[in-house]
Amino acid sequence: MAHLENSLNEQVSYLSKKFLEQKENSLVIVSHFDTDGISSAAIMVQALKKLDIPFTLKITKNLEKDFIRSLPKDKTIMFLDLASNSFEYIKEEKLKRVFIIDHHEISKEIPENVEILNPQLYKKQKISSSGLVYLFCKELDESNKRYAKLAVLGMVGDQLEKDIGKLNNNILEDGEIKRKRGLLIYPSTRPLNRVLEYCSHPFIPGVTGDAKGVIELLRETNLSPKSGKYKSIMELTEEEMEKLITGIMLRSPKAKYDSIIGDIFLLKLYNKLEDAREISAIVNACSRFGDSNSALQFLMEIPSAKKNAEAIHIKYKQQLVSALKFVNDTKKISGKGYVIINARDNIRDTMAGTVASILSNSSLYEEGTIIVTMSYYEKNIKISGRVVGRTGKNIRGILANIINDLDGEVGGHEFAAGAIISQKKEKEFIDLLKKSFEVEMVKI
Repeated sequence: MAHLENSLNEQVSYLSKKFLEQKENSLVIVSHFDTDGISSAAIMVQALKKLDIPFTLKITKNLEKDFIRSLPKDKTIMFLDLASNSFEYIKEEKLKRVFIIDHHEISKEIPENVEILNPQLYKKQKISSSGLVYLFCKELDESNKRYAKLAVLGMVGDQLEKDIGKLNNNILEDGEIKRKRGLLIYPSTRPLNRVLEYCSHPFIPGVTGDAKGVIELLRETNLSPKSGKYKSIMELTEEEMEKLITGIMLRSPKAKYDSIIGDIFLLKLYNKLEDAREISAIVNACSRFGDSNSALQFLMEIPSAKKNAEAIHIKYKQQLVSALKFVNDTKKISGKGYVIINARDNIRDTMAGTVASILSNSSLYEEGTIIVTMSYYEKNIKISGRVVGRTGKNIRGILANIINDLDGEVGGHEFAAGAIISQKKEKEFIDLLKKSFEVEMVKI
């Protein structure tokens, strides 16, 4: 088992040495399908190719028991951006050699055959899994420094950019990332009218998904097109930026100034400066449309993948706007401090978490409100929970208490968690969740 008395940096060094000791063994990499997981896989794949270490790669949406059962017992398994909550299954299935690089919460005792790199064991330092994978691969070979920009994508994808500590700062420097303070609407490099129409972070009532509302906002703020083209966020003067911010704030009276203003990160991909949030969104879109392979190739800058990934992203944005309209029009289950949106089969299960995140980052709900979305897939329900303002109750803890009794699975963080249950348990879950929220309110 890992030397847990080490510091995080010492553990990176220890784990890389341990890994190289068994590099002759067959290796299977299993990575999560979101931006952080795909970025982790893209860094690891390129580092292993350089070392001429053979491997197979599997990208998965959920680490369910059956999936772990399907893994070979005689090979080395490396999990990226998942498995910190799967020790029980790993132990049961008697996997021989396991490496885990992950940043999610750890729920049980770490088995003897598991070597783990997780900041939860080291003062809960805030770093993405791709950040950890980057540090690990840089330790394997200093030339892997060129993949630092991919670690930045994971950081942005997991919304860790608002509290950048020393570890992430060093990664930003390694990645030669351009950083500018401004309005957090992406992509900051594209014309404003198109960007505002598909803007979901923040969600702007009367503007997001409404082309007429976009033109009205731009007219009010005196942002006229020149030669038929609107400026991008990056091209706005300070005065123009302030006018646009004021226009958005007037439409979102509950929005906090510092929630829509922040650091914009630009990185070089395909020899062009791109907004990290946009790249992260493209990767997420591919994965949520069931095409993680295109997402991975896109991040590895394989030319043929670029056009395909961008086309998927356009489709995804259109579906996301439709999902938000459904949420706006549908009846919700709500009480003091919580909102449950049971979308059933009206929203893709792979969009449930994105919708919950958008709502939790909007000005529609008070800080501390728990947003829970539910969406069908196969015979199961995908549950996503988010806490508005990332402060207050521990949604992962609340879900874990309920899910354990329903024979489901749960994972994630204190303020952003997910779970899976059978559709047969739908009513029971909602009843238990409402009851749990009411108990939490009494405690407060």
